[in-house]
Amino acid sequence: MLTKKTALITGSTSGIGLGIATELAAQNANIILNGFGDQSIIDQTIKQLQELTNGKVIYCNANMLNVSEIEQMVTIAHQQFGNIDILVNNAGIQHVQSIEEFPVSKWDDIIAINLSSAFHTIRLCLPKMRQDGWGRIINVASVHGLVASVNKSAYVAAKHGLVGLTKEVALETATETITCNAICPGFTLTPLIQQQIDARIKQLGTEQAAIDLLLSEKQPSKTFATVNQLGQLAVFLCSNSAAQMTGISLPMDGGWTAQ
Repeated sequence: MLTKKTALITGSTSGIGLGIATELAAQNANIILNGFGDQSIIDQTIKQLQELTNGKVIYCNANMLNVSEIEQMVTIAHQQFGNIDILVNNAGIQHVQSIEEFPVSKWDDIIAINLSSAFHTIRLCLPKMRQDGWGRIINVASVHGLVASVNKSAYVAAKHGLVGLTKEVALETATETITCNAICPGFTLTPLIQQQIDARIKQLGTEQAAIDLLLSEKQPSKTFATVNQLGQLAVFLCSNSAAQMTGISLPMDGGWTAQ
């Protein structure tokens, strides 16, 4: 149980981030949601999470492109809860295009949201974790932090960078009761992946055919990982059983990186 622990999960109004927030809430952690979306849906999400936890759930709409908004979010969290014990860097965006045609603005935004925002949250949260003598930092990378795919130059670069940042922070905190690890999902049914499925439906006619083709390209299990499975992995990394696991990258990819 994570009673009295506070977790900030960036990019957590949907997808993997929400799956992780849900599992942490089920362990009685306080939850700070972050991300964008329809406010009525976000309000409903907060209500659902509040029903799971004996802690408190709040929402912050900080834009991960904006350093001052990230700083303000962490300040608000510290004011409301005293500390961020668990930091989950999950915010991410994607763009697929060949490198010579890749828009510079898209490159800059992907690096900023997928990599630089994690640097900022870590630098802001780590001093208080050290002061309190406990912390868990979980960076949601991707199989693309371990291997590459064509036409995803910025995403692959950012996720490889996030894996490197994970290792570096783990070394800086190795003698403390603070760990830093990366989770590397393969295909997980999220809004980002749904966009890829929708693009294939136009070619193949049916959603199932599009899903089968997508999974067959990379994921030997031919099955999506679930956001709840990823959330449960995050819960494990927060447990005492994982206290000596730091600086590692854990794929949940149906055998993708085993090939």
